[in-house]
Amino acid sequence: MMGSMKISDVADDIERELVPRSQIDETINRVAAQVSKDYAGRDLLLVGVLKGAATTMVHFAEALSINVQMDYMSLSSYGSGTTSSGTVTVRQDLSTDVRGRDVLIVEDIIDSGITLAWLVDELKRRGAASVKVFALLDKPARHKIDIVPTYKGIVIPDEFVVGFGLDYAEKYRNLDSIAVLKPSVYSKETHA
Repeated sequence: MMGSMKISDVADDIERELVPRSQIDETINRVAAQVSKDYAGRDLLLVGVLKGAATTMVHFAEALSINVQMDYMSLSSYGSGTTSSGTVTVRQDLSTDVRGRDVLIVEDIIDSGITLAWLVDELKRRGAASVKVFALLDKPARHKIDIVPTYKGIVIPDEFVVGFGLDYAEKYRNLDSIAVLKPSVYSKETHA
């Protein structure tokens, strides 16, 4: 079996590992056990925001011991930069009607909170019976909107992170842990 991309494979671009794979797996398993208990016997819909949350969503769904339905949305609030523009655009909508459904949004990271707050409100507006949030990572120093995930993952400092679904310029998503990207990597483009 082939191995996944490790920090050593991109060492020149990485400042340091922030969250090892063992901690990611422990966090996902802990939250999945709680969600499986909380939603036992209910019709739960997991909603992931593409592309970042796809990796977390798959591993999270595998860790659940209950039947769930999965769907994805593609939203954008970043444009091409590294900070949120504040305006949310729906690039791809859900294929599932959320009316009357219990919905759990599975997120890779809460950064500004703008996109997530918009999504929670939008799913409620569409008639979801309940909308809760699991975020693998939370970066409170960057919050522009006060949003607290129902199911807490790992609180991280205000650093630019990649790996386990998180990217910079569509790279590093397949890194098997979460690492801090060297500022020289993302500042190159702004000074080119």
